[in-house]
Amino acid sequence: MSLLQQFADLLSLITIGMCFVLKIPQILKLVSVKSADEMSMVGLLLELTSYTVMTSYNYTNGYSLLSYLEYPIILVQEYILIFFVLKYLSRINMWSFLCTMIYFALSSCLLLGIVPKVILTLLAPMCTPISASSKVVQLLAILRAKNAESISLLTWFISAFTNLTRVFTIWMDSADILLLGNFIISVLLSSSIMFSALYYRSRSLKQD
Repeated sequence: MSLLQQFADLLSLITIGMCFVLKIPQILKLVSVKSADEMSMVGLLLELTSYTVMTSYNYTNGYSLLSYLEYPIILVQEYILIFFVLKYLSRINMWSFLCTMIYFALSSCLLLGIVPKVILTLLAPMCTPISASSKVVQLLAILRAKNAESISLLTWFISAFTNLTRVFTIWMDSADILLLGNFIISVLLSSSIMFSALYYRSRSLKQD
């Protein structure tokens, strides 16, 4: 095994390890402030769609588990985060339960191969604009509110860092252009959200 491949495997382990706590700071932040006013529900659902499709795409293509294990890990955290956002926005109702059931039914069909593999191949390229859109929507939510009280800086730092490491590890493992493009754009947008939140947080402290 080459030195570069060993380094890529190490980065994969670091990335997966950090993804175990990626959404935890954001979840704790929501619980602390008991508000989700600066969180975009549309952004979270777009993010959920992207993570679900990419997990299924990598799994059905038989890619190395180390190259995508963070997706299912983040998905579990995303479920918890969406629950708390729905709770603090008072949107837990019959419709949210119905949408949850439909989501898990469709996700199972993707993972179990009930949906033809060609569908995932068509959906995968859409994950780049979907993922980008989720972050753009979240960025706009912060800019509109001119406040970042419920936004976790640590979560977005980890997001930017892990996306950056994935650019290298994907290049070493499969050099899949779709995946590389997705992660490069994600690095830029996650960083934008982090710096925007940092700006409004520091401005708020100056005003106090």
